[in-house]
Amino acid sequence: MIDNINNCIIFGLSNGYLYAKEVAEKTNIQLGTIKTSKFADGEILVKSNSTVRGMHVFLFQSTCNPVNDNLMELLIAIDSLKRASAKTITVIIPYFGYARQDRKAKGREPITCKLVANFLEGAGATKVILIDIHSEQTQGFFDIPVDTLTASCVLFNEFRKNNPSVIKNLTVVAPDYGAVKNVRKITETLNLNLAIMDKRRPQPNVVEISNVLGDVMGRDCLLLDDMIDTGGTILQNIELLKERGCKKIFVMATHGVFSNGALEKFKLALDKGLIDQLYVADTIEANTKIEHPNIKVVSLSNFYAEILDAQINHKSVSKIYEKYWNMVLCGC
Repeated sequence: MIDNINNCIIFGLSNGYLYAKEVAEKTNIQLGTIKTSKFADGEILVKSNSTVRGMHVFLFQSTCNPVNDNLMELLIAIDSLKRASAKTITVIIPYFGYARQDRKAKGREPITCKLVANFLEGAGATKVILIDIHSEQTQGFFDIPVDTLTASCVLFNEFRKNNPSVIKNLTVVAPDYGAVKNVRKITETLNLNLAIMDKRRPQPNVVEISNVLGDVMGRDCLLLDDMIDTGGTILQNIELLKERGCKKIFVMATHGVFSNGALEKFKLALDKGLIDQLYVADTIEANTKIEHPNIKVVSLSNFYAEILDAQINHKSVSKIYEKYWNMVLCGC
């Protein structure tokens, strides 16, 4: 796929190795070996076993739970690669921990997302690639190039393959006002109906849903969000949508964080028929081991391979999105 690959190398850390391996296979880019070990006191040591001098390095790591261990492993890996004279270090972070701490919601609170951006730059990253970040302002926390991708086109392709007839009667539901911009782009692209849930959050991880804006009576609904954490928002949405006469309900999110027993709650909702199918991407490696007939964990490795192809060969990323959305539209 990629022509200019002789001077490129891919690494995967503890929560990025599967991506690195699959993308390397799909692109014929060299897969480097890198070893992470811990000292008796818990300190992390990361060392590349592959030469990187003068090379363009692509490093995969999700900073999911355990967030701090994964983040430190990533920072130490970047530092080691920089000190080994890598020419460039592009860090691909499928799930970006601390992304939700992107503003001072109350007095004396930190903006930890900005702090993490500073850490990544200080360690030696020359470019960062994120996907479906919590808020677009995160891009402004970096002084190095940042690509912010979205996986919606890939997830919708999988949804269309499994439900070819449903899309004709589909309403895409934004779980809150913050998601409207992204959801509206999708509904306009696919010519689908849009509905919005009226939500307020009185305290962290506590959600109150009060209304549905839009017609969902007798329609199939797809709830679309960037992530599922405790699942409180989505599960309350489902109750209200059922009350308003919605038929089938599908849930789609890029990041399946599934904190505080959320995965078991969703399995129960699926088994009871409250949800028909749940779609998440494999941005958190542990989710690839989920076993449930109606939970679809969608691989982004092909998508990432195409993105790296565009990065290395200076191609348009927009063309990649166009291809995926056209596949959804034509059902191919």
